[in-house]
Amino acid sequence: MRKIILGFTLFLVFLTNGQTKGIVGETNWLKNWTNFKPKTTEYSEASNVLAGVVSKDMMLYKKNTYLLMGNVYVTNGATLFIEPGTVIRGDFETGGSLIITKGAKIIALGNETDPIVFTSNKPSSERKPGDWGGIVVMGEATTNNFTKRLDLNIESQYNSYGGGKDESDSGILKYVRIEFAGKKEKNAINNQGLILAGVGSKSIISNIQVSFCNDDAFSFCGGIIYAENLISYKNMNTDYNFTEGTQCIITNSLAVRNPFSSRAGESRCFEVKSYDVASKADLSKRLTNVIANNITLFNEFAENNGLVKEAILIKENCSLNISNSVVSGFSQSLIFDKGFKVKPETLAKIKLRGMLLNNCDGHIESELPEYNEEINSWYSSNSNIIEYSTIMDVAFFTEVDSKKMPDYRIKDPINTTRLATN
Repeated sequence: MRKIILGFTLFLVFLTNGQTKGIVGETNWLKNWTNFKPKTTEYSEASNVLAGVVSKDMMLYKKNTYLLMGNVYVTNGATLFIEPGTVIRGDFETGGSLIITKGAKIIALGNETDPIVFTSNKPSSERKPGDWGGIVVMGEATTNNFTKRLDLNIESQYNSYGGGKDESDSGILKYVRIEFAGKKEKNAINNQGLILAGVGSKSIISNIQVSFCNDDAFSFCGGIIYAENLISYKNMNTDYNFTEGTQCIITNSLAVRNPFSSRAGESRCFEVKSYDVASKADLSKRLTNVIANNITLFNEFAENNGLVKEAILIKENCSLNISNSVVSGFSQSLIFDKGFKVKPETLAKIKLRGMLLNNCDGHIESELPEYNEEINSWYSSNSNIIEYSTIMDVAFFTEVDSKKMPDYRIKDPINTTRLATN
């Protein structure tokens, strides 16, 4: 445990020394493996069915296209290997979902020119958010959820995650696309794009794009997770949901929201919380702590926010250190939930360093307006560095046209107004 905490501390020192804001890269790292037009992409018809329980090691091959039917469970410590370039299509009628149970692994290791794709089984003209379930990875690391179970349609013998193995390994997800997931279940609860529940620090989470999901794109439920090069694109609910005491370092990652593909009251980029209901959490366990660096949160059509909420929502009893990052096009940049106790010791846990807010009407406020003067005073000092600009998208980003190959790195130099340099 000391090794993990020390690693977090050293990484934080490294992050706060960075300068470039928003996603970075000598070249556009979105090229080749991503897809910003999945509604028109043609995939091969399924030639093989993937269903039931996988209880021993199994390989999925690029030469086949797989139909994911119902809940497919990888169990018994087995590993599901997926070749680069493999396409898995989720079945609508059965709500196809892939569930990696506690102790099992997934090795979905695509590459830049041959990503692994999970997508809808519907024809291109009929695809929409919620066409199939999603992907769930349940690991053995710490969570503060008392039940250690997900509120999803998962058979009870497989619905268990968490423990004390913080350095455990649930496998690799790298160069993977997840499209049109989030099917609503009979209990009115939606599946999500990718759920990482109690996933340990030896797992590799990198270069994953979740697009057009009917609910949250990425959900981090406890565990210790290092994630980089993630993309959430035009999903209905929260792009990145951090909860259940997750200890997460996320770097060089992107969220693109659209006012017309969002759900009222729930459409934001970051939601940071330690639990949904305190009585259902084991408060003797860790509270959520997120360290985020070089993040770009972008809302298209800033002049019409539609159903999009704030970029970042902070709830009580959690920590966020976000640095060298960009928030662009939101009516509100960061909101403290009404349950958040606004006082120096809690505000000190929410650090904003090297933040650039572009075309955002609102900045940093509480749902309870009486605290806004105190919040404004705090973020005008106390080592927070926040800059503002009002630059049109086409002049701010390298390329925002999704009909081309988008490039959401910001252009340099950007003229800004600095709020605080203390």
